Order: sequence, then structure tokens, then C-alpha cells
Amino acid sequence: MISKAVKIGDITIGGGNPIVVQTMCNTHTCDVEASLEQCRKLYEAGAEMIRLTVPGLKDISPLKEIHDRLRAEGIDTPLVADIHFSSETAIEAAKVVEKVRINPGNFHKDHAKAQEQFARLVTVCKEHGTAIRIGLNHGSLGERITTLYGNTPLAMKEAAMEWIRMCVENDFYNVVVSLKASNTIVMVEAYRLLAKAMEEYGTVFPLHLGVTEAGNGDSGRIKSIVGISALLSEGIGDTVRVSLTEPPENELPVARYLSDRYGHRLYSSMISLNIEGKRAVATYEAPSKDRLLMDYSADFGKMLLDRKIDEVELRGAYLGEDGQRHVIDNTEFAEYLTDELMQAARRRFYRPEYIACPGCGRTMYNLEETFNEVKKRTAHLKGMVIAVMGCIVNGPGEMADADWGYVGEGNGKVTIYKGKQPVALHVPEKEAIDSLLSLIENSGK
Repeated sequence: MISKAVKIGDITIGGGNPIVVQTMCNTHTCDVEASLEQCRKLYEAGAEMIRLTVPGLKDISPLKEIHDRLRAEGIDTPLVADIHFSSETAIEAAKVVEKVRINPGNFHKDHAKAQEQFARLVTVCKEHGTAIRIGLNHGSLGERITTLYGNTPLAMKEAAMEWIRMCVENDFYNVVVSLKASNTIVMVEAYRLLAKAMEEYGTVFPLHLGVTEAGNGDSGRIKSIVGISALLSEGIGDTVRVSLTEPPENELPVARYLSDRYGHRLYSSMISLNIEGKRAVATYEAPSKDRLLMDYSADFGKMLLDRKIDEVELRGAYLGEDGQRHVIDNTEFAEYLTDELMQAARRRFYRPEYIACPGCGRTMYNLEETFNEVKKRTAHLKGMVIAVMGCIVNGPGEMADADWGYVGEGNGKVTIYKGKQPVALHVPEKEAIDSLLSLIENSGK
């Protein structure tokens, strides 16, 4: 599916151009020096687009300083302003950076007012040559849409098409669209529905792909690759972000792998495949352990999501950092990767399912450290869905699928959720994990 080409600074997204790799700062934008340092690091690491959170109008001036100083240093990577709950901030940010991301679910509480504000935003974007990303997330669709269509992939597609039509009505085509979810099945289905709907409508905008709140470590990487590769393999998607609860530079090698593989610059290290019934046996000769993980996830994620197969067995070897060939047949490592792959494709759960945002300038606590501690202390809760979210702004919505949630309030306090309901407010951070575990235990009793 060839989309329109959208020019964002010196980068072109869509129109058959190479898949663009991007990431997001986790610094506070008002901390100009920290944000500049991270932008430089991400530029050196190969980020082709960098997003920064812009919570309010007070952050516009720091954003402009960051933009201007990077340009003065010769760093021309396009910057994206991430906006929530403030259409006025989106309008001001559009005067400063190359792209503005808005979330239709919270652009404005009143839909009529949202349409009016969007028309103003488009006018500013036309004047300054700024692009817009219409960035919907599964957990923040807004009450009006979910009342009509439920909290479903269909609702995500319908919400996106509503805003796509608004773009066309305003004669504005400098647009990228995303429909992210932490559930890979929901994410893939939503993008497929939208791709088909845009083709039928006659206007195909570039798509930004990502599995939101994927977590960290191997599981976060496998989950992201499963969802993103399933779509890229069908020609759906023009730019990618791998959202990990880790330093943002860690996201880029996985995103680059996906860009290279589906840009036909990189091929799988699988050397043989045998499928009998709905069971696949795959043999690899991989150049590294990381490459084995990525190839295995991309080769079989879509097949598992689409139920083309029910089981997969990993065989072969990889070249270790020690220069030695490591055979993986019938090893714990092979079993572990298969378990993680089955869980990422939501076919079989062998441990808790975690939803965790990557963190951004709205995060007011040590998200990575807390998430790792939550994982360690809840590892026995097989099949339970636990969310660890950076802030109260998006946390409650984005963890829509979670049984339990740990959400930062700021000022050293945490709110704990059971499902969508807060059950403990203003819990001190030092007590919050104990409180979460206690509530889970008492609920079980």
C-alpha cells in the first residue's frame, strides 16, 4: 500500500520512501540542557525523528530553544511535539517544530470545539509547513467514540477516519496517522482496518507503527516486533517506534532492524522451515543472540497472530560474543524465546502480562527501576495483567487491559488501580509496591 509522501524537515515519510526510525526523549522538556544532551545522543544513535513531550504552554519556550540550538549545531533531525489535553499548546508548538502529535481522544473535551481548534491548528501548520500526527491510542479513545463502537479496533479505525476526513475537508495533507495498543491483536487489527478504510476513501496517509507500553527487555522487544512486523510484511506502515521502558537509545537498534528488514536490506537468518499441520519447526544460523531473537519474532509473530500455526519449535545456533557457535536445540533458552513469542502473540501465557510506558517528560519517578522491581515481585502471578505507568495524564486510559495498575501521580505519590477504578490514592512511592501486592493478595482471598 503506497501512501502519500509527507515532508517533515529533511525527512519524507510514505510515498514508497524508506521506513523512518524514530524515538522519544524521556527528559523534561523544560530541562533544556538534559533534553539537548539526549537529543544529541539519539541523533548519534541514528534517530531520524525525535519526539518531546510538551505538557503546556510554559514548555513552548524551552522547546523552541532546544530546536534552535540543535539547528545551530548542525543537527537537523525533525522534532515532534507530543501534545495531550491542550489544543492551544498544539497550536503554539506548530510554530516551533516540524511536526505535532495530537491525540483526538483528548484534544478537546467538546467535539464541536475540537473541530474548531483543529481548523485553527491546520491553518498554523500550513503557514509554518508543520506536519500533524493523528495519534490515537486504544486506551484513550474518548467517551463519544467508545459509546458508539466500544473500546475496539473498529472504534480506533472510526475515530481515525473521522479526523482524516477533517484533514481533507480542511485541504490539509501533511498528515501521519497511528493507532497504537499494548495488545498486539488489537493493534494489528486496528491498522488493517484503517489501511483498508483509507484505500476505500481514496486518501491514504502514511502510518506510524508501534506497540505502545510494550515494557522492557526481551519481552518488550519481542512484543514490538510481533506487532510491527506483521503489518510491515503486508506493506502497511511507513515509520516505526519501538516503545521500551528503557533509555530511548535502546529502542533504535530494534526499530532499525525492522526498517532494514522490510526495506529489503536485511533478511532472516532462518535456514530451514518445516510445517506439519499447525506446528512449525524452524532452524536458524544467526550471527548473534539478539539477531536470533528478532528474526524468530518477525518470522513467526504474524503466523501466530493470524492462527496459521499453533506451535513453533526453535532449533539451530547463534554466534556468541565469545566468537563461539552456540547450539540452541532443546535448551532452556530456546524454550524461553518460544514462551515469550507465544505470549507476545497472545496465544499462550506463561507469566504475567505487563503494560509499561517508556516514560517521557511527564514521568515524575524512576519508572525503569520501579517497573523492574514490580516485575520481580509479581513474577508468580501467571496470566495476570499488570500496568506500570509514568503519569496520571495517560496512565488510567492506556492501561485499559490491565487487572492492576501502578500510576505515578507526581510529588512522590502513586495511585493504584484495580481495573479502571482507583483503589488507593496518594500512596507514598516507598510503600506503593507493597501496597499493590497487598491489594492483589487480599483481592485473591
